[in-house]
Amino acid sequence: MTVLLALLVGVLYAGGIYLILRRSMVKVIFGLILLGHAANLMIFTVGRLTKGAPAFVQEGASGLAEPYADPLPQALILTAIVIGFGVQAFTIVLFKRTYQTLGTEDLDEMTSTDRLPPGGSS
Repeated sequence: MTVLLALLVGVLYAGGIYLILRRSMVKVIFGLILLGHAANLMIFTVGRLTKGAPAFVQEGASGLAEPYADPLPQALILTAIVIGFGVQAFTIVLFKRTYQTLGTEDLDEMTSTDRLPPGGSS
């Protein structure tokens, strides 16, 4: 299972990097989303997979007994999901405003923000 998740992380990273290097803004946004999911899945995989094991000390025990679930990666992933949504929302708004100003979504055509198209808004 760990090998399968590691392969999935690699595929998600490869797909995310491929999409970020494209010329379209929409593909860049999808690339950012894939990179976020890849990072979250990598943290989850590194945190060790335990099936049915509690993440807390049993009543009457003095410490955790093996195997136990590590709650730290799951807490980090929840934080990363929230931050990822914020970054994605900011990126979408930024790209939408850029599209409204310049009239194109091609990143190669956006050589300068100083040169606006005729009739373009500021």
